[in-house]
Amino acid sequence: MVYGVSDSDIDGIKDWREKSGSKIAVMTGIAWGGYGEYLDGKYDGVDHWDDAQVLADDQRMQHDPATPYLSPSVAFTDYLETRLRKVVDAGVDEIYLEEPEFWAFTGFGKSFQREWKMFYDEEFVRPDSSCDAQYRASKLKQYLYRRALDRVAASLKEYSLKTYDRPLKVYVATHSLLSYAQIQMVSPESSLLDLPGIDGLIAQIWTGTSRFGNFYNGVFAERTFEIGLLEYGVMQEMTRNTGKRVYYLNDPVEDNPRYDWNDYRTNYLCTLVASLMRSGSCYYEVAPWPSRVFLGSFPAGSPEATTIPHDYASTLSLVFQQLRDMNQSEVEWLDAQAINEKSENRGATEGIGTLLADSAMFQRANPTASACAVDNLDDPTKPTRKEISVLADFLGLSVPLIKHGIPVDVPVLDNVMRFPGYLDQYKILLLSYDYQKPSSPGLHAVLSDWVFRGGALIFVDSEKDAYNQAHDWWNESTPSFQTPGDHLLTSLGLNPGQSTGKYKYGSGWVYVERKRPAYYTRSSQNADEIREIVANASKDVGLDFVERNYFLKRRGPYLLGATMTESISDEPLVLNGSFVNLFDASLNVVDQAVVQPGERVWLLDLNRVTSAAPAVLASSCRIESLEQNDGEKTVVIEATSPSEIEAISLLKLDAEPTSITINGNVPDETRWDKESKTFFFKFHSTGKASIEIKTR
Repeated sequence: MVYGVSDSDIDGIKDWREKSGSKIAVMTGIAWGGYGEYLDGKYDGVDHWDDAQVLADDQRMQHDPATPYLSPSVAFTDYLETRLRKVVDAGVDEIYLEEPEFWAFTGFGKSFQREWKMFYDEEFVRPDSSCDAQYRASKLKQYLYRRALDRVAASLKEYSLKTYDRPLKVYVATHSLLSYAQIQMVSPESSLLDLPGIDGLIAQIWTGTSRFGNFYNGVFAERTFEIGLLEYGVMQEMTRNTGKRVYYLNDPVEDNPRYDWNDYRTNYLCTLVASLMRSGSCYYEVAPWPSRVFLGSFPAGSPEATTIPHDYASTLSLVFQQLRDMNQSEVEWLDAQAINEKSENRGATEGIGTLLADSAMFQRANPTASACAVDNLDDPTKPTRKEISVLADFLGLSVPLIKHGIPVDVPVLDNVMRFPGYLDQYKILLLSYDYQKPSSPGLHAVLSDWVFRGGALIFVDSEKDAYNQAHDWWNESTPSFQTPGDHLLTSLGLNPGQSTGKYKYGSGWVYVERKRPAYYTRSSQNADEIREIVANASKDVGLDFVERNYFLKRRGPYLLGATMTESISDEPLVLNGSFVNLFDASLNVVDQAVVQPGERVWLLDLNRVTSAAPAVLASSCRIESLEQNDGEKTVVIEATSPSEIEAISLLKLDAEPTSITINGNVPDETRWDKESKTFFFKFHSTGKASIEIKTR
């Protein structure tokens, strides 16, 4: 994948395609990039600097000192199409349009003002003048990037087929809906599913998004695994049953270069394991900037900066290869007792989801804080400014469950209307309109039917959110409603403004709580309240409500484990069996794995390996071929790997090797484990390896 569409990038594409024969992709930003010729008017003779996103003080919002974020005008999309046609001419197979991002607190530039007049057929209104204006500005921002992506994708696909009779795939690389809402950005998100020219997504989730600080038990801290589990969860739900492919990003290095390798490793393992626990995809982007990972020195600018430790380089290379093996049919949450005692698996409590809508991005800039916030924690119906800034309302409905080992999903509210039966896999749904709004009254018809057929809806809403007064369908219809929650409750056979309580509706249940969801992040007692509500709802719908301090998931022969901090106990997760820890560069076979609170693990369960010997169990090399000859006593392997790393491999063999050579040389280290019949070897990689192993 080549980044950029400059003339030198295009020359590189042609050269690489000729020399490698590989499939070639191009990624370029759609909100920023090296588009100076467009901005300066060298492209069409017109100055386009007024396309920049502009702050309330009339300053441009810059991506870097020379590059502004753009409001994607029709002229800009025409320019981008022209540039990207050149990469199609160069022979690319796929195009990735990266991060369509409109900052929530911008929207004051000339280009955006023109778009407002065209979209709303009225004079421009400053987004910071009222909640209504901010809400409508965000709607427009989402539309503009949806329009841009639709135009670019459709035009390029037509051009590729018409000119070369070659199908072209177009993907969008995007942060999660949760991330954009937290960092105050507006992006198309689920509305991308309505664009036939978009073939799929890269879920750009990594340490930089998941370490976003948040509250739990009244403590503000980074909780990278927990947020990562929610982020990958919403991207899994975004594309479920759509036929569109989603790649999970796993970037080993944060964009912030001031951290050290211990920090990068700890947080990488958090996001990696979180992504593997969201088994809705088996496709991964393993290193968007490989040179940053293998050649970079961190902390940047520090006299103590170092390049990547040798054992970690080996581990990362191994992880990259093992990710190719995640298309497994056996996928389930596990109880540790099912492993240790071979008892019946109690699993985890599935079928619970916290609904998240695109509109969570629409009320993230001023006057949000001034209109909604208080300065203390005394009022359970109002958030503080800090709680608003980190989207504590959504997290208050989700993190208390994750902390107790409940793999809460994040269904996308907007998808309820897109896909029949979208909610059928859920038994309990948590919902609030204090931080988001429903896009259509039809959503409530579907939710009403779902509850009537036996679901339990937990509606936690203060009805005090200032954005309830934004002009939209609930207060512009006949009859009109003061809040969208009033319309929801009416659809469920209840009264507008229904008080706190539990109510029967058809075969299902409605729980109403008149609190702001951020309330549940303020103390352990408050978190217990929401867990108790979910536990009671579980009884109503026949779910086994299982609380524990760990997550454990099987994907074929692999086990993913995570032990939680701030949970019901500080006991480690202990697993007995025959395992290989894929995060340990020694690849030792162990009969017990211990996962302490705050630790994550990816294990190969040797008792579940079905491949016959000889077989590669784990390797930092890409195995190009494996053959057995000489009366089945010689194994010959051709492999490739990053050069200048300590390559590691673990093989399953029928007998102990008598010799091994790699490119004619003896490896640096070998180890035979008689009981498991596994053979480990390590060698210094020069890129390609011819490996010959002779056995008894």
